[in-house]
This record gives sequence, C-alpha cells and structure tokens, in this order.
Amino acid sequence: MAGADRGTGRPRTSVWLEGRPAPKRRSEQPEGLDRDKIVAATVRLLDSEGPAKFSMRRLAAELGVTAMSVYWYVDTKDDLLELALDAAAGEIALPGKDEGDWRAQLAQLALQYRNLLVTHPWVSRLAGEYLNVGPNAMAFSSAAQRVLGSSGLAPERLPGALSLVFQFAYGFGTIEGRFNERCREAGVSQDAFFRQVMGTVKGRPEFEDSRSILEARGGGSVEEMRARDWEFALECAFAGIEALRDRAPSVRDEGRQSTTG
Repeated sequence: MAGADRGTGRPRTSVWLEGRPAPKRRSEQPEGLDRDKIVAATVRLLDSEGPAKFSMRRLAAELGVTAMSVYWYVDTKDDLLELALDAAAGEIALPGKDEGDWRAQLAQLALQYRNLLVTHPWVSRLAGEYLNVGPNAMAFSSAAQRVLGSSGLAPERLPGALSLVFQFAYGFGTIEGRFNERCREAGVSQDAFFRQVMGTVKGRPEFEDSRSILEARGGGSVEEMRARDWEFALECAFAGIEALRDRAPSVRDEGRQSTTG
C-alpha cells in the first residue's frame, strides 16, 4: 500500500508512473556515478543494515560522494527504495514459453520469490509500502499469470489462484527470513536455536499439540523441515487449483447456463 508523498499530503503513486525524464549527467557530478550504481549500493546497504538505518547520507558515504550527488539521480528516498525493490525483483529468473509443465514452472517461480524474501528480508516490508510496479516486478507478474493461465484455469479465477500461491510464498519467505536474521543476531545456528526453543517448551501442556505435530513431520534440520512443509503446501495448492478447474463451472460458464437455461 503506497504511503503519502512527504510534504504534499498526496497519496504516493510510483516512481515508475510519474513520467519524469531519466537524469542526465552534469559536468560537476562525480565520475563513474550513475543511477544503477546508486541502486546497487542501496540494495547492499538494505541487506546489511535494513530499512530503519538506511539514509541518503549513509548511502552517499558508502559511495564516497556527497548526498547532493545522489539527488542528481533520484528525487527522493522513497523513489530510491522503490528502485531498489524492483532491482531485487530482477534477480528472479523467468521461464520462457513452453518450458514444461505449468506446475513445475509455477513451483520454481514461487521458490525463487521465497528465496528473494529470505536473501533480502527488507523486500517483504517495502513490498507492502510501495506499489511495486517496476519493470522487473511486472515481468515477474506477467510470467506467473502466463504460466498459471496455461493450466486451463478460467481467467476470472487466475487472480485468486495466484494469490493462494504467492501470498503463501510471501508469508513463508518473510517468516523464514526473519528467523534467519534472529539467529544471526543471536550468533547461533538455526538448528541450535530450534533445539533451544523445543527444549524450553518441553513439558508445557499448551505446546504439546504443536510439539507432537512437529515431531511427526520429522526432518533432521530446520532446512529439511522447511523443505517438507514447503513442498507439501504447494502440492495442496496445486491439487486445489486442479480440482476447481476440473469440477466447478467458472463464473463465465454459469452465466452462459443462466442465459440458455
């Protein structure tokens, strides 16, 4: 959800929708500095320090330039964060046309999206603050729509089915990324932290149901447990999509039946 432009009270739209011309280099600007380099440095800082500590001054120091030099290329910090968000989305490899079964392609896209949220934990937060309609994000969205569309699911059902898969991936990746961050901050491995938590709740009745389910799932490590949960959850999602595709008439079909009945 987009916020408001600072100082104007107007709802923010997007740096991609404002129609501003690309910045041109001036003679007084530092050599070797361009918007791509600024965005790449922004991504590195967000990875290492998070959005809360990010500032234009901190970015300028990272680049070895003045803050004013950065503003020659971007108008606002919000614009820069939006550019970084789309740059991260560009790390997702998109399938070509006719590259195999829709289930395998969609599973790969979902996995890459999950991995993106783990590699760049700030993405999950910024994705909820900005419209996220940059070229890389839109290419990813178009690929997901094309892949699921090849399943034969009715067009009016595609948005809901895509939400099922990618909202799940968003939640899964966001929690995984934050768990990883917490372990890093504590200086312990994920497996050690998990064993510590499980030892702490052992014998407490309010956790017994959850504990028994976790033990039944099995898995020798946190990564293996996650993999089992992830794969089965996607299997459930795809089975549901196929079942509704094959058994229930679409809204369009129901409309035809009502006009011919």
